[in-house]
Amino acid sequence: MKILVTGSAGFIGYHTSKRLLDSGHEVIGLDNLNDYYDVSLKNDRRKLLQSYDLFSFHKINLEDQEAVELLFKNAAPQRVIHLAAQAGVRYSIEHPKAYVQSNIVGTFNILECCRHNRVEHLVYASSSSVYGLNTKYPFSVHDNASHPASFYGATKIANELMAHSYSHLYGLPTTGLRFFTVYGPWSRPDMALFLFTKSILTSKQIDLYNQGNMVRDFTYIEDIVEGVNRIVNKIPKPDPNWSKKYPDPASSTGPYRIYNIGSNQPIQLMDYVQEIEKNLGMKAKINLMPMQSGDVKKSHADIDDLIKDFEYSPKWNIKDGIKNFIQWYLDYYNVKLRK
Repeated sequence: MKILVTGSAGFIGYHTSKRLLDSGHEVIGLDNLNDYYDVSLKNDRRKLLQSYDLFSFHKINLEDQEAVELLFKNAAPQRVIHLAAQAGVRYSIEHPKAYVQSNIVGTFNILECCRHNRVEHLVYASSSSVYGLNTKYPFSVHDNASHPASFYGATKIANELMAHSYSHLYGLPTTGLRFFTVYGPWSRPDMALFLFTKSILTSKQIDLYNQGNMVRDFTYIEDIVEGVNRIVNKIPKPDPNWSKKYPDPASSTGPYRIYNIGSNQPIQLMDYVQEIEKNLGMKAKINLMPMQSGDVKKSHADIDDLIKDFEYSPKWNIKDGIKNFIQWYLDYYNVKLRK
């Protein structure tokens, strides 16, 4: 198939594009290569993808409606995997406007182009952040998610609602994926594993919020990509059992679905740090901090629907996943561990 991947130079976008290319699909990559984090890392991912004959790259801002429309017209993708977004829970507290432009306006442009160009299936990134103040664990796509703890989470809820309206009004098949704390090689420098590894190696302290009493459903990138790869191939249909009286948030009378993608094995943050220490052979200097605004104490994904509908099963544990990341980090930055 011919598949457009937005955010193709990003962490998840790079791995997703690589898997599609390895499977023989033609991938049209879109990314604006912004400087939210180190652009050289994005460019190195892009260069690896451009070694494939079936990959083409387009530097475009999602907010640029004319440029996005022209790309759809010329490339004519059959399916779209929309991963581009302004990321970061904490950044959204100080810079909310960036999230409106990228996550709201940008997603609207993608929806419009999918609608007018007969795209067969739009798969888009949502986030575990939509669960916000919820404390019913594990988080289920069938439960209400309308109390975000961050503006980032609010924009992701908005994306799901926008997608639903297009599925309902125009029959556009859409599937939203709520990712849970993704980690692995080529990850973002603002993410916990990257930050902790860098700080430990440079003997700087790491900040652990809520006195370190945090739990996360850490999900290895290969498990995420496996889920996306299966989902993009299956076009959702209207749910014949959907009830207006008892509306299920995860489906609809239109071709619309929402899924969690996580490991379903929540890990204590301190255990995560200890696994990093073990791989580096170094101890972390830990600074215990109070709970931070916009953050949540725990995340835990209910992935029963993903298992039932796609025979999906997470394969990776943090022992192997962190080991792979550390090896990539040492190789990429040419770091030699002290013996």
